[in-house]
Amino acid sequence: MIGVRLAEDLVNLACSGGWTHLAVCRLLRGSFVRSVDLDALDDATLRSLRDWTHQLRSVFDSHSVAARTEHLNVLLEEGVRAVRLAVHDGLPPHLHFAGTEDDLVQRVKALTSGGLAIFAVEAEAGRMGVCARPGCGRVFVDTSKNGRRAYCSAKCGNTHAVHRYRERQQGAGHSLGRSVSAPAR
Repeated sequence: MIGVRLAEDLVNLACSGGWTHLAVCRLLRGSFVRSVDLDALDDATLRSLRDWTHQLRSVFDSHSVAARTEHLNVLLEEGVRAVRLAVHDGLPPHLHFAGTEDDLVQRVKALTSGGLAIFAVEAEAGRMGVCARPGCGRVFVDTSKNGRRAYCSAKCGNTHAVHRYRERQQGAGHSLGRSVSAPAR
């Protein structure tokens, strides 16, 4: 899940406008990307990661299995160099999609494209999307029991529900006001 969560977090970081050297560095460190420091994130590396993030978004934006699969295959072609089973640092066996000699951008590409592909196989290319609240734009990975998630967070879901409720109430009030006639004198 590390690769798919990193993909989700990178896309949301770009969406939020918080794309800075420090924010990206913290995000990569939190996702166990090795050898990440502010010095490794020069402007060219940050630009390359942001370009990759725009490509990652296409997976979440896809509305069909065929489209999502096509986007993932493009990412896999660019991102994955080799697949290796690894055991290190007390972690259980896991897959590596890049070599230790690869640069930071290539390692992030490999981790995110490989992670998204594994998740897509397990989720039958579903359970990923863009928040349904108008204006949000954040993406999500649905690991819920029923797989029916439509919002990036409960806050967005609740905000959208309140907005829809108020619109219905406002519409009902206007229609009631027009249909009620004044009493005759």
